[in-house]
This record gives sequence, structure tokens and C-alpha cells, in this order.
Amino acid sequence: MIERMPISRMGFNRLRKELEQLERRERHDVIRAIEVAREHGDLRENAEYHAAKERQGHVEGRILELKDKLSRAEVIDCSEVSCQRAVFGTVVTMLDLDEDIEVTYQLLGPEESDVKKGIISLQSPLGRSILGKEVGDQVKVVTPGGMREFEIISIASPEND
Repeated sequence: MIERMPISRMGFNRLRKELEQLERRERHDVIRAIEVAREHGDLRENAEYHAAKERQGHVEGRILELKDKLSRAEVIDCSEVSCQRAVFGTVVTMLDLDEDIEVTYQLLGPEESDVKKGIISLQSPLGRSILGKEVGDQVKVVTPGGMREFEIISIASPEND
């Protein structure tokens, strides 16, 4: 059975755009680089050729990975999700009870996570502990720095998807 991968519309479009870029431009650029390197003669000691072949492997591998992810993608409109509980797509603001500071994260899939932008994966330890919680609930999570405690202050839908 195929495991579906939840993803926002914006994340899906980003992956699709990356795939198009790789298939339409990168793949052809690598093929040209291989052809140019072949013209330089002996392939056994041709660093340009080996670098181009290695780049080709990376490009083809990423193309296969993106096609797999896009085929399993379950696109979720984050503006339509309920804000009663923390679910995929919601923006959760919490009070860090240890540091006495507010932190805000949007819960998305692993392909979209970027902590610096305030996006965490549902599959991360913090994401799993937040999932299903309501405003006022307390969350305990084990992090690399030790046990952390949070209180959920608000749950909202994202401003744009």
C-alpha cells in the first residue's frame, strides 16, 4: 500500500517547480557537460567527465525522488483546516515554560519543514507532541537539549497557502 504524504498546496507547487527545473534545464546542462568533457579525450583521467557524470547521478536521483513524493502527495488546503486542535497546516503559538518566551510554528510535512521559517514537521518530536492538542493544553517534549515544556496559547490557520 502506498503511504500518502500530506503537503500544502504551496509545498506541492514548489516540488513540482523543482522537478520541472531539473527535467527541463539541469538534465540537459549535464548532458552537454558530459559531451564537452568527452571531447577532451581519455575518460579515465578526465576530471570534468567524472564530475559531470556524478552530477548526472545526483540530478537523476533527485528527479526520481521528486516524482515519488509528488505521486504520493496528498495536497491539503491549509486555509480550510479546523483551528480547534493542532492539525496539519495550523499555526500554533506556544509559551515556552522554561524560557518564558513565545514561539510560533506551522505544522507541515517533512518535505516542507524549515525551523528558521517557523515550520516544523508533523513527524518531528515537537510536531508529534503538539498534534491534536487544544489551546490551554501543556506539551512536554524531549529535545536534544533535554525535556521542554510548552503551553499552547493559540491555534490559527496560515495567512496564505
